[in-house]
Amino acid sequence: MSSQSERPIQLIWATRGRTWGFRFLLDGGWRDPLAEYERAFSEASDRRIAWHRTGGTVAVRFPDPQGRRDASGRVIPHEFVAIGDLATHVNSVAEGIQQIWPLVEHAYARVWNSDRAPTADDLRFDAPTPE
Repeated sequence: MSSQSERPIQLIWATRGRTWGFRFLLDGGWRDPLAEYERAFSEASDRRIAWHRTGGTVAVRFPDPQGRRDASGRVIPHEFVAIGDLATHVNSVAEGIQQIWPLVEHAYARVWNSDRAPTADDLRFDAPTPE
């Protein structure tokens, strides 16, 4: 799975941007990912940094690796539910950052500072952000 060319399909991703509120940017293939997300994070409570495995699913939460904050100054969290093969490679928060973040970092860099919430097309998992 290439971070630049493929939309991560074994992944639910919830986060917020500078001005747009918390939402699912990836749905892991579920029509409504909320139930799976809530199940995966049920043991993680509200901890700012968390990792939890339930069967073949891993929930991982960490602050934005680039230290980005929203318009109110709050650190932006990224919450992921990894499913299937991807979940087998995530055994800690550190591994979540190493294995999952590269899959979404370029897409997030394109949209986090937008004035409106991104659409699936806005994420464009097709090319890295120019430096």
